[in-house]
Amino acid sequence: MNAAGAVSEPASSGADEDAFMLHVDSCLTPVEIINDACILCRHGRIAAVGGASAFEGLDDVPRLERSGCRVIPGLVDTHIHGAGGFDLMRILEHAEGLADMSRTLARHGVTAFLPTLISSKPELVMAMVAAVAAACHDETLPGALPVGIHLEGPFINPQMRGAQNAEFIRAVDLGEARELIAAAAGKLRIMTFAPELERADELIELLLQHRIIPSMGHSIANEEATMRAIDAGASRCTHFFNGMPQLSQRDVALSAVALNDDRVTIELIADGVHVNPRMIDLACRAKPRNRVVGISDGSPGAGLGDGLYEFGTDQVRIENGASRRVSDGRIAGSCLTLDTAMRNFSSYCAAFTELEAVACYSLNAARSIFLDDRGFLLPGRRADMTVIDQDGNVVMTIVSGRVVYERDAGSGIVPS
Repeated sequence: MNAAGAVSEPASSGADEDAFMLHVDSCLTPVEIINDACILCRHGRIAAVGGASAFEGLDDVPRLERSGCRVIPGLVDTHIHGAGGFDLMRILEHAEGLADMSRTLARHGVTAFLPTLISSKPELVMAMVAAVAAACHDETLPGALPVGIHLEGPFINPQMRGAQNAEFIRAVDLGEARELIAAAAGKLRIMTFAPELERADELIELLLQHRIIPSMGHSIANEEATMRAIDAGASRCTHFFNGMPQLSQRDVALSAVALNDDRVTIELIADGVHVNPRMIDLACRAKPRNRVVGISDGSPGAGLGDGLYEFGTDQVRIENGASRRVSDGRIAGSCLTLDTAMRNFSSYCAAFTELEAVACYSLNAARSIFLDDRGFLLPGRRADMTVIDQDGNVVMTIVSGRVVYERDAGSGIVPS
């Protein structure tokens, strides 16, 4: 597309039963804003993007007119443990619950996500990884699609375990790591580990060999251990500010190093519970724009109301915008949904423009896990799109050119 908003790819005027046109007030690609925008989709992919005037003459293509709305790339959640009442740690006994999670996420504008598993018994983690990996091939799910696995543990520091069960946290075991990688069958995208653990450098090397992102978290790593991990290839920091030493003017540790090192991508939870909004703004002022990824860290109760929900080996209570373990009151994931997170982020972070905020939940998130076919509204990319109103509320979610959620009309297939 040129500066005048011309169509990026010539569009045939011939009838195509798999084609449709989305017409909205504006499109955030998210590197530019196109006003009075149209997106032409064919066979589940974006064929052209531009100003509406460039699409005149395509009268035989079905149109979805959404006045007063804007379209952004489908949201990508790279750290989520459950939603809609479904706990990913129960996938072996309740696999059908993944469909409920998929629908719930679609209602909140998410088109792709990384199911995130926490520490458990070795044989159970192995089986759960294999089950989630198999689900990543299922494009028949009714809403958002799983695109890989985030394994949060088990090689973390028990002193910073958060809501994870100390019984299941272990020292780095390269043999177990290889078995987990094999069980994931190429779908393991991120592993969270503590860089101060013995053999952490060997773990990083192993993960990089398999194109898995080593993410530092649940850790007490000091400056030396953190720098050693980053130099070895660790390039991400799990739920930044949480599960790590606090910022100190004298004792530099993981949080300060990650904030200052441009090689490191940080995850941020914008729920106002995990991180004070001013600290989110601070982090965004320090990091390069493309090194910030918004996540939900959602627990099974995400997208639902207050109440009690199963999570791992415990129950969590959702109340006053927080998800806490019943047993000890520890924060356990969040009840945040990614559309709410994006709205919060925009209000918390004065350092980022609107486009940059949207990118944290789409382009940055997708690129951070090597997902190059989405997160950007360009010809050739998958037609994964989220339509929002002027207040940022989700109006429609489209996955691979299929309407999977529509606020006013329910879900359905784009008419041909």
